[in-house]
Amino acid sequence: MSKRYTITAALPYTNGPIHIGHMAGVYVPADIYARYLRLRGKEVLFICGSDEHGVAISMKAKKEGITPKQVIDKYHNIIHNAFNDFGITFDYYGRTSSEVHHKTAQAFFKTIHEQDGFETQTTEQLYDAKEDQFLADRYVVGTCPKCSHDEAYGDQCEACGSSLNATDLIHPKSALSGETPSLKTTTHWYLPLNRYETFLRSWILEGHQNDWKPNVLGQVKSWLDDGLRPRAVTRDLSWGIPVPVEGGENKVLYVWFDAPIGYISATKEWAAKEGKDWKSFWQDEQTELVHFIGKDNIVFHCIIFPAVLKAMGNYVLPKNVPANEFLNLEGQKLSTSKNWAVWLHEYLDDFPEKQDVLRYVLTANAPETKDNDFTWNDFQHRNNSELVAIFGNFVNRVVVLMRKYYDNVVPQPNALTETDEETLQTLKDAPEKIAALIEQYKFRAASQEMMQLARVGNKYLADEEPWKLNKTNPERVATIMNVATQVVAGLAILSEPFLPNASKKLRNMLLLDTSLGWESVVNEVLVKPAHELGEAQLLFEKIEDEAIAFQQQKLAGTS
Repeated sequence: MSKRYTITAALPYTNGPIHIGHMAGVYVPADIYARYLRLRGKEVLFICGSDEHGVAISMKAKKEGITPKQVIDKYHNIIHNAFNDFGITFDYYGRTSSEVHHKTAQAFFKTIHEQDGFETQTTEQLYDAKEDQFLADRYVVGTCPKCSHDEAYGDQCEACGSSLNATDLIHPKSALSGETPSLKTTTHWYLPLNRYETFLRSWILEGHQNDWKPNVLGQVKSWLDDGLRPRAVTRDLSWGIPVPVEGGENKVLYVWFDAPIGYISATKEWAAKEGKDWKSFWQDEQTELVHFIGKDNIVFHCIIFPAVLKAMGNYVLPKNVPANEFLNLEGQKLSTSKNWAVWLHEYLDDFPEKQDVLRYVLTANAPETKDNDFTWNDFQHRNNSELVAIFGNFVNRVVVLMRKYYDNVVPQPNALTETDEETLQTLKDAPEKIAALIEQYKFRAASQEMMQLARVGNKYLADEEPWKLNKTNPERVATIMNVATQVVAGLAILSEPFLPNASKKLRNMLLLDTSLGWESVVNEVLVKPAHELGEAQLLFEKIEDEAIAFQQQKLAGTS
């Protein structure tokens, strides 16, 4: 494994709160990966931050009758607090409105500009005469030229995922006034992606064809096969980072040039705070860079940002970009405009102390290879039938029997049966099986491998029936309970990436040594004879029909 890891999670737009689609697509898998690597004793920097520029912010401000600064402050706080309350373990969460970020993004632009790394083009762009404003990106809506979806934006069609220019749209309309825009001449700087086509094809399609996800490779290949063209990196807008060279008056950096640089500026801020060297996390070949994103960000993280990093010359390129597909809700596409969503901050209000439940359900049903569907009934079923009936039931039975039979002191085992040995071997095999899946970014399968260990423990206890043998064969019961407690201890460690709150409770219940990590499950006896256990805690509780009905009514707008 690498010397250190820089893990980035896509910067959320601060034009609205975070919903479960964002969590399933980006933030839960990224946090699982970061927690896993830390358990392996690796040096990890987990970075994210608020994306506070771009048209979406300006449009939100106009709609709400407030300033863009008020919009970003409002939603930055909502998003950041929700991440914290949910337990996402960012080492640093930055903001692209910060002075450090502005200077960093402008330095990138000036460096590439001074190396003649941009082209300038004077073109006709869509212009809203009524609003006296050029229309870039989401200021324009119209029909997608590739799939005919009639609500495509000027930068992207969310129906087919194609990246677009505003002038590509058929029957464009201004999102500001509803008027049909005219064409007006303007000059912008462009990143000549065509110069990087050979490099990108070699680096991605040849260098990563066996380790990048098929959905990522497929989209990249489609772009490359279509032929890369220069991409504008500036916009005629008032909200954003000013273009720092002559001729850049009244222009700002395109948000998709500026936003990924936010990972680097956030690293700089973190490093200054912690007394670290930020360059070791971005310019050292022994650092592994991994971007966690949704599928709508593939082109920016796999083509545009790598081209920018390549142009800068001294930055590491991403080792992997494990993009997920989209999560639907109750059979329909998530829609912020129609309020068809489960907002993270509202979930935390309605289900306090149930962060692990949502985390588990989103992982067990993750849209890793295709779009998947979240339903409240499935949420309830997985909680009641898996977390409560399997994981929680096994742990509860062990701790109850340990207190009843041994006053919470781990007994000395006697001769092991074949079943005992098989159970302990299953425990020792689990870390490698789960690790192999996590390192392939197959978090859904990894979570089920972890749950399988709980199933094995549950079956072991049910089959051995120590409650029937306690009076007639106490020596055998001591062995059974020792083995069962080892499995619980293993779960306390191996569940941490997936169920961090339950893991913490389990460690406290068992009074586990804090030094025990991933490899300890294979190499050590986790709880030795005569080790005293702590107080029992409830890990999970049933979710009743009434709570689910309330959420379904809330979605339908009838609560």
